[in-house]
Amino acid sequence: MRKRVVVTGMAGCSPLGNDWPTIERTLRTEQNCVRLMPEWDIYDGLHTRLGAPVAPLELPAHYDRKACRSMGRVAIMATRAAEQVVDHSGLRPLLPGLDGQVGVAFGSSTGEPAAVADFARMVLENSTRGINATTYIRMMSHTAPVNIAVFLGLTGRVITTSSACTSGSQGIGYAYEAIRHGLQSAMIAGGTEELHPTEAAVFDTLYATSTRNDEPHRTPRAFDAARDGLVLGEGAGALLLEAIEVAEGRGAPILAELVGFGTNCDGVHVTRPNAQTMQRAMELALADAGLRPEQIGYINAHGTATAAGDVAESRATYAVFGDRVPISGLKSYMGHTLGACGALEAWMTIEMMRTGWFSPNLNLDSVDPECAPLDYIRAGGREIDCEYVMSNNFAFGGINTSLIFRRVR
Repeated sequence: MRKRVVVTGMAGCSPLGNDWPTIERTLRTEQNCVRLMPEWDIYDGLHTRLGAPVAPLELPAHYDRKACRSMGRVAIMATRAAEQVVDHSGLRPLLPGLDGQVGVAFGSSTGEPAAVADFARMVLENSTRGINATTYIRMMSHTAPVNIAVFLGLTGRVITTSSACTSGSQGIGYAYEAIRHGLQSAMIAGGTEELHPTEAAVFDTLYATSTRNDEPHRTPRAFDAARDGLVLGEGAGALLLEAIEVAEGRGAPILAELVGFGTNCDGVHVTRPNAQTMQRAMELALADAGLRPEQIGYINAHGTATAAGDVAESRATYAVFGDRVPISGLKSYMGHTLGACGALEAWMTIEMMRTGWFSPNLNLDSVDPECAPLDYIRAGGREIDCEYVMSNNFAFGGINTSLIFRRVR
């Protein structure tokens, strides 16, 4: 029998803020957190100078040198988010008695860029200078989930979801499946990413970054006719998922129920989005949840502000929902946080559902006629009383994900 899976904790750090009240206040101002990155001026050939750094993150005293010796920034942000969800949910004191029952499903596009650079220097300079016993641990693709598990003493499953922009949403989806099938009682799930010029260069070489360097507040512009590309951000987001009987048995706060997950692969091209398989991922999530399209009250879009991505995503969404479901995205506020976006956007979507107010698409002045005619939420946001919301993410490699959450009244 399938188990029901609920969300009992949510936390993270983002350019918008590091707690929901701060994030909500920032969203309601309809101002983004993108800024000029003058420190990137030293890189010849890098066209974009825009980024969205995480809000100032104060770490508690127990994040000392010993505790963090195997962590780069990407793992520190993830571990702090994970620690907060177990604390907020009341699970922390119970962890010693849950041997093997609590796992981690977490991802990032890459490990710490500085550690990657240390190995690159070895190849270029024929020297191991700068490489030490923790360099690989900070660099490896599973640095976030492993450090979370060690920091919290978890002995359940570790699922590494290093799948670029779907790292966070796949982490949540695979955690959901592990609990639903009775393989784990609880999972810490999410994603993380560090803002770094090397990651900006990945998209810059594809001419996919915004170069409105003199207008940070006017970009990115998802679905807008005048968009010119994405802006990178950073952060970490974590959800604590539990089997409903476990959560209820310990009196945990139930914030939402995760009822549907769909994921697939285009199998055609590693960087060109495919509307048909995007559509199929949404349909898979609806089928998993046992819902009809008209039961979804809001969609959080991936909305990267790239021409190919926006057009394909809007057309895929229209094919499933027509023009009746309100839709908006969050990347125009905090940039594209890559491995973190699926988790941060799921967290913020749930919070907006609980609040009953959904943020508008920022910088959407004139919808690109190539994009489908969706119900794009505009200035002022929108009050919506709905039971189900969907959050979608699409990544390099043609990896597509769709998550559906139910409001718990």
